[in-house]
Amino acid sequence: MEINVLGPLSAHAAGGSIVPSAGKPRQVLALLALYANQVVPVPTLMEELWGADMPRSGLTTLQTYILHLRRMLGSALGPDSLYSAKEVLATRHGGYLLQIQPGAVDVHEYDRLAELGREVGQCGDDAAAAQYYREALAVWRGPALVDVRVGPVLEIELARLEESRLRVLERRIEADLRLGRHADLVPELTGLIGRHPLHEGLHAQCMAALYRSGRQWHALEVYQGLRGHLVEELGLEPSLRLRKLHQAILAGDPALDAPDGQRQPILDLFAA
Repeated sequence: MEINVLGPLSAHAAGGSIVPSAGKPRQVLALLALYANQVVPVPTLMEELWGADMPRSGLTTLQTYILHLRRMLGSALGPDSLYSAKEVLATRHGGYLLQIQPGAVDVHEYDRLAELGREVGQCGDDAAAAQYYREALAVWRGPALVDVRVGPVLEIELARLEESRLRVLERRIEADLRLGRHADLVPELTGLIGRHPLHEGLHAQCMAALYRSGRQWHALEVYQGLRGHLVEELGLEPSLRLRKLHQAILAGDPALDAPDGQRQPILDLFAA
């Protein structure tokens, strides 16, 4: 079985799709896939489906959705399968369990690659870290579960995934900056700060890449743009670390030139 949630929902068993067309069964499948090989409690599934407006027939309806998913799974697996639909989508005390091979869900592969990137990065291998992070980010095919109506539980999970994706992206850019790829990063970072106008980390990386590319004036413009957004939308000034980075660019601080052995993110250079 193969399930993809980092983009439109897709799920195949023995070559056949097991994604239902109806909205709520799709929610059930998506939640079970995100927690594959873990028991998802019935109350969690019901909260996702109905939130605070849970109908009296909620439990019966949920059981109907599970039955529907098992029928689709059984049809896809066929009569010669080593496992029955009830074994793959199993009932456990207080919940349901989707039992599949490790790595069969794309989000698990993403997590594995991101963790490998973090581990080799901590060992100082920036080239390998950047490559693992690229591979992790390439697993994404668009916004997670973009074609699934989400309730309160999936909404939290999607926010967590998006935050993770952005964190991995930042780490990949940090590794590339340490490898001296600042000029190549400028177009990407310029687009990223346009999509994330309040994100200090991306702005700091963009400022550093521009400065190292000999574009000090442009780096200062990026700072002023972020400051304008923060003041206008939140009534806040940039953080102390970012203000120190701004001053370092004005002063041509040698710390910005990525000295040998520097392992800190750009903002952390000016945390003291």
